[in-house]
Amino acid sequence: MQEALVSSIPSPPASWQSFPIGPITIHIYALLILAGIIAAAWWTHARLTKRGGEPGIVLDVVLWTVPLGIIGARAYHVVTHPHDYFAAGDNFWNVFAIWDGGNAIFGSLIGGAVGLWLACALPKHKLRFWSFADALVPGLLLAQSIGRLGNYVNNELFGLPTKLPWGLEIPSSNKAYPAGLPDGTVFHPLFLYEIIWNVIGIIVLLAIERKFKPRWGIFFGMYLIWYGLGRSWLESIRIDPSEFGFAGIASNVWAAFAAVVLGIVIIAVQHHRHPGAEPSVYRRGFEWTPGDDAQGDESGQSDDVDSKDPIEGEAEATSRSGS
Repeated sequence: MQEALVSSIPSPPASWQSFPIGPITIHIYALLILAGIIAAAWWTHARLTKRGGEPGIVLDVVLWTVPLGIIGARAYHVVTHPHDYFAAGDNFWNVFAIWDGGNAIFGSLIGGAVGLWLACALPKHKLRFWSFADALVPGLLLAQSIGRLGNYVNNELFGLPTKLPWGLEIPSSNKAYPAGLPDGTVFHPLFLYEIIWNVIGIIVLLAIERKFKPRWGIFFGMYLIWYGLGRSWLESIRIDPSEFGFAGIASNVWAAFAAVVLGIVIIAVQHHRHPGAEPSVYRRGFEWTPGDDAQGDESGQSDDVDSKDPIEGEAEATSRSGS
């Protein structure tokens, strides 16, 4: 037993999960989520401004994407784990305790996409939906990696028992600890596997981008494929999978498959509709140049063909009708 403990990853004590500042309790999980958001926003800002975006535009978009992303993440988790929140004797208000963990990335992607669409539809912004999504990719993977450290602090997101030397120690008092297993059992550290997968994804996808310059949402489609493939395997060995499933497969595995399929569809459709280079991160006629008081000249012209893109076309129509 002593040898097994030495060659395993210890779980942080409960005291690591939060600390008080006066009457306020600061949760480490929440701080790590915030750090991930800041890192993603900074990297996306650097990438978007390099491609012609206005400085500060990312912050405007973040004010839409982050709240809706958090709502989506929590809602998805609660819906797929109802017995954790709605069983007899449970406190209903725990549904909103996001600092305790339980925020699904697939839900955050859905909510964040809605927020991004709304932000891009505003007359104030006039960004291309897919241009922002492409710029976000490496920052999103970095944010997901940082957020997974919060799962480690909270003693969550672990897999099946293992004898590997990097097995994760989980206290038997953990509510997700499988009944019948002896104390000292170690588990696959899924949080660590996903961090490694995401970091490799950053390296691989940036290398692809440097060589082929995928735009029009194609780069984001590649992210969906990469992330979906990794999550499909991780979810298949997870101890606390979602409670819903179909054909013996958990809903999160289906969601990972759906991400892969969606990524393939985005790449195929966008490659067919937009064979040429992307002229600007802004929609046609709204290009921004340094020194402009506004983000673009509504009378400007472009050789852009994004009228074929239903998402950006609808966003452009919304912005013009609201101006």
